[in-house]
Parts: sequence; C-alpha cells; structure tokens
Amino acid sequence: MNESLNSKQVISRGWVRAALFCILYFGVALFINIPIAMAVSSAGASEKTTPESLGTGDSLWFIILITSITLIFLVYIFRNFIDRQNISSLGLALEGLSGQAFAGLFLAPSILGVGTIVLYYSGHLQWLDAILDPAKLFITFGLMAMVAFSEELVFRGYILSNLLDSFNKWIALFVSAFVFAVAHNLNSTVNLLSFGGVFLAGLVLAINYIYTRNLWFSILFHFSWNFLQGPILGFKVSGNTFPSLLQTELKGDAMITGGEFGFEGSMISILLLLISVSLLYFVYQGKYATKPAVINLQ
Repeated sequence: MNESLNSKQVISRGWVRAALFCILYFGVALFINIPIAMAVSSAGASEKTTPESLGTGDSLWFIILITSITLIFLVYIFRNFIDRQNISSLGLALEGLSGQAFAGLFLAPSILGVGTIVLYYSGHLQWLDAILDPAKLFITFGLMAMVAFSEELVFRGYILSNLLDSFNKWIALFVSAFVFAVAHNLNSTVNLLSFGGVFLAGLVLAINYIYTRNLWFSILFHFSWNFLQGPILGFKVSGNTFPSLLQTELKGDAMITGGEFGFEGSMISILLLLISVSLLYFVYQGKYATKPAVINLQ
C-alpha cells in the first residue's frame, strides 16, 4: 500500500480495519439471526417447528436475503469512509472474469462430484427421489448467488485485502480462513471436522486472491459449491437445509458423510480440499512467484 493511499485512510493499519470490521460483522450477523434462535426456542417440544423445518421455509430465505444486502452495504460503508477507496478496488474489475475465474466455477463441481461418487459407491449415500420445483430452484439460485457475492466481498474482498496491507500473504491467508471458519460454525451442528472443512474451503477460496487480488474466482467457486451441494445434490449447507432437486439419504458414519453439517464437514471433503489447496498453490506459485500481484485501485 503506497503512502498516498495510507494518508487518505481514516485508520492506517490494515489489520485494525479488518478487526473492527469483523467485530461489526459478527454483531450484525448475531442481530439478524436472533429471530431464528427465538423461533427455535419458542417451538420447544413442538413437532411442527424445528431448526430443520425453518431451514426449508421462507424464514431462512428472508434472513439470507437481508444478511447479504446488509453485508454488501457494510463493506461499501467501510471501503468508502474508512479505507477511502472505491468498492471495486477490492477485486471486482470485470477483466477478472477470465478463464482463471471460470476455473473456480468448475473446480467446486469437480470436488463435489468426486466426493459424491465416493459416497454413493461406498454405500454412504442414496438418492430416494428427484423433485423438480422450478420456482424454488430459481429462488435458491438467486440466493446462493447473493450469498457467494456478499461473503466473498466480506471475507476475501475486505478482510483479506486489509490483512494483506499489514501481514505477509501467508499469515493473511490463514487468518482470513480462520475467521471464515468461525463465521460458518456458529450452530449446533459444528464439530472439529466441520471447522476444518470450512477452514480448508477458506484457503481454496482465498489462495487465488493473494496472487491476483481479484474476487471472481472465489465468487464463482463459492456460488457453484453452495448451489450444487444444497439445492441440487440435497446435502445440507453449513448445517442449513434447502429444498433440493435430489432427495438424499446419508448412511453410516457422519465423519464420512458430513452428517448434519453437510458434505463440507466430511473427511472426504477435507481430503479433496487439501489436494485442491496444494494444486492451486503449485499452479499460482509457478505462475506468479516472480511477478507482482495485480491490484485494482480504480
């Protein structure tokens, strides 16, 4: 970060800006999600209202929509009035929509595809039916797109980019992935495997950014991962249930299947994500090690 930009910023240290943003982010997330906790608590022993049923209805969809819009607005406020830069400088330049970005779109289905095949042929997964509801599929498509865009703007765009102003890229990478994992493990389905799975997913989502400073790889990866995992294949998404095309039944050890958290909390997912992180590291290190990262400051 050059001196002219530092002189414009309200807070000069990137890690302080990232920390303040995280505090506000978790505060906002808690406030928005209070209705879910209250609804689950008030349901008590009722057989009609459960955390799982809330995940399939309009309540979760509405909260996802409000949360995504709020997060985008929050990043806009911080970027403009604290960082004193344009929000597009976080990595939204359209020239970033290259073949490399679309590699993110297809990498997620590749990981999920391999994992699903392993689960199916090992007897840990069975599809009971296929139910096509175009309206719900369209709605979840839009919601997953908003989730991917808003969360990447938050975790890779704002938090990681500001950490990169203060730390070397590897420290920034691991800290941002840790924050991402914490944010996605704030429910009753969390365990050590789910935390590790989301942490590794955070590394996959961020490793492109530390070399290119462009968000489109992570946005497209994040979207295709969530949409295929939940609304198409029928897995839970970070513990949340969505209407799905394929009706899925998981069998056997939750450490293998991911259980109530979803595929990303399984040992199979963790292994595939580890392989993906390693491959991406060698690809990007070979391509960018001797070249400076491209930073969009317009």
